[in-house]
Amino acid sequence: MTLLTRTEGAHAPSPVRPRRAPRLSTVPVFVFVFMVLVAGYMLLPVYWLLVSATKSQSDLVDTPGLLPAEWHLGDNLSALLTQQDGVYVRWLVNSLAYAGAGAAVGTLLAAMAGYALAVYEFKGREAVFSVILGGVLVPATALALPLFLLFAEVDATNTFWSVFLPSIVSPFGVYLSRIFAAASIPGEVVEAARIDGAGEWTIFRSIALRMMSPALVTVFLFQFVVIWNNFLLPLIMLQDERLYPVTLGLFTWQSQTSRAPEFQTLTLVGALVSVVPIVITFLLLQRYWRAGLAAGAVKS
Repeated sequence: MTLLTRTEGAHAPSPVRPRRAPRLSTVPVFVFVFMVLVAGYMLLPVYWLLVSATKSQSDLVDTPGLLPAEWHLGDNLSALLTQQDGVYVRWLVNSLAYAGAGAAVGTLLAAMAGYALAVYEFKGREAVFSVILGGVLVPATALALPLFLLFAEVDATNTFWSVFLPSIVSPFGVYLSRIFAAASIPGEVVEAARIDGAGEWTIFRSIALRMMSPALVTVFLFQFVVIWNNFLLPLIMLQDERLYPVTLGLFTWQSQTSRAPEFQTLTLVGALVSVVPIVITFLLLQRYWRAGLAAGAVKS
């Protein structure tokens, strides 16, 4: 009994000591301060644009750029929408058509090409993929003049298609789609669908597109932003003001500020309005990114 009592006493649980609160490390604080400074630096031009868009032309010249003045945003928006019979609205619609339709078609083509390069085995596949990688490294400015010459040969310059067709080509989208398709689409799933009698188009449309959706959202957003901000290609291709995107239209107004100072305010307000579609697009599509991250974090 004595030995048993000693043994039980030897294995008796020790009293639980209260845990100390973790001390705040200086490294996270430094990182937080650094990120706040970087965020402030990145958002400073946006703040300046927002403040400047609320000023009248006289306040824009007389008051400091970062300090607000009397609120004239409503009057500025009214002047923007009525200038030259509402040509800014036409430019905005053109940009939505170029960027929205171009990004959608470009994403679909990139998904088809990336899926084919990842799933199908054929001679010269890696050579084709290497050429696509080479296309990623070529800057868009180097392709603008050759594209103009090609469209001039078929008398297609100064048309909607001269800006739209080059915009649907995305080598980076094909690269990203191929990488993601190879990682997210198991070969067993494709083989099982074929055994069940599904055709190749049905497999791609019903299975592959759903598995690739997070990557395709990324491709769409990249392509949308690139087309929306595209300036050099419309500058070379277009002469008709009614076909201008908003970037080229605002540039034409900015170039006239020396003889018409009111265009300076219109350019600032137009630049502020042109940011809104991009922000809305990111807000609407960010949940697909979150869904993709959550799916990748679950173990099978």
